[in-house]
Amino acid sequence: MRVLAFEALRAVDERDAYANLVMPPLLRKAREQEGFDARDAALATELVYGTLRRQGTYDAIVAACVDRPLREVDPPVLDVLTLGAHQLLGTRIPPHAAVSSTVELARVVLGDGRAKFVNAVMRRIAEHDLDGWLERVAPPYDEDPEDHLAVVHAHPRWVVSALWDALGGGRAGIEDLLRADNERPEVTLVARPGRATPGELLDALGEGAAEPGRWSPYAVRLPEGGEPGAIDAVREGRAGVQDEGSQLVAAALAAAPLEGPDRRWLDGCAGPGGKAALLGALAARRGAALLAAEKQPHRARLVQRALDGNPGPYEVVAADGTRPPWRPGSFDRVLVDVPCSGLGALRRRPEARWRRRPEDLDAFAPLQRSLLAEALKSARVGGVVGYATCSPHLAETRAVVDDVLKGHGGARDVTAEWIDARPLLPGVPELGDGPDVQLWPHLHGTDAMYLALLRRTA
Repeated sequence: MRVLAFEALRAVDERDAYANLVMPPLLRKAREQEGFDARDAALATELVYGTLRRQGTYDAIVAACVDRPLREVDPPVLDVLTLGAHQLLGTRIPPHAAVSSTVELARVVLGDGRAKFVNAVMRRIAEHDLDGWLERVAPPYDEDPEDHLAVVHAHPRWVVSALWDALGGGRAGIEDLLRADNERPEVTLVARPGRATPGELLDALGEGAAEPGRWSPYAVRLPEGGEPGAIDAVREGRAGVQDEGSQLVAAALAAAPLEGPDRRWLDGCAGPGGKAALLGALAARRGAALLAAEKQPHRARLVQRALDGNPGPYEVVAADGTRPPWRPGSFDRVLVDVPCSGLGALRRRPEARWRRRPEDLDAFAPLQRSLLAEALKSARVGGVVGYATCSPHLAETRAVVDDVLKGHGGARDVTAEWIDARPLLPGVPELGDGPDVQLWPHLHGTDAMYLALLRRTA
């Protein structure tokens, strides 16, 4: 299982792969081997995700235990060392077992010579527990709060700064958020209306294995994890895996007050199809039709697969939401869940925090504004537009909406007004001053989804 974990870390490092895409085929291959069971798969998964989440912290600790700059340590050796550091400092594996298994892994994947180096470093790491190391490698909070939090909670400093700005609170709030980012997220299912019910999913999973969602009426949570693909409703597409925050975005758009016809809905950035499937089901209950548009053809096929079997009329097209082929003013409800930095889903993609750079936001900014501007043009006068993104960064949320409402981003000939989104998320606490909504992992147990609702006025 440790060789499997090492292979996954190398794929993330060498190919910029994502662990959630790398792990399933590696686990399938491992299950074909005699003696590899569910406990082995769970440990391999924890080793990979835990190492990636706390990579920055472990890098700082390894750096204190080697006699050269960290950049001069060969990447495969560093992967073995951080994997070993996680076993020593982040799991209940006994220290002697963590050291010996890491050295044995080094012999297998690196050779005897470098295994001796790994052995020496691991023994130094084993001299202290995690708290002891943090006292040694993290700068004091009073001297540099952001750098202290970055090392202690394993987030790049610029991400700590951006999240703190978005929260606008004191130390407790940011520490709670950073801790939540480092926790394993629950698996959450969505029962697609008209095709499945939460009660059906709860019955299929059995008592104790699942719980109703906290906020979404369509959600079922699996606190201890599980295999969603083993559930009939999921295999048949009547239900799916979807974070509760994403469900709330779709439900809020569908519930927004609307005068006049409510016949045509648009998902302008539909890939990979989770929100489109829920929107399509909600639209069908009212006799409305959904058009789901996705620029990338391979992602459009994923949307089609997610919608297959949905009741009611729907269509999937491969189309660029910044240059839409449909006529302006064609839709009553429009959703654009725009591409973004993904800082709101660091629980699920822990490697993204080390891969993103502040300058990435500059690349997203024109696209986000253009997509929102075209979404407003696509709505009829009186129609509702939802702008959503899985990021709490202010440059990707309120700043985008404010700019477009001021006529920037190609929206000079469109005017719109805010709709207070908070009443459309009934029962959800701590939604701020509005009119937009920011969800948080530490407050709501969801990804950090952002939603702004607008009504086109002219």
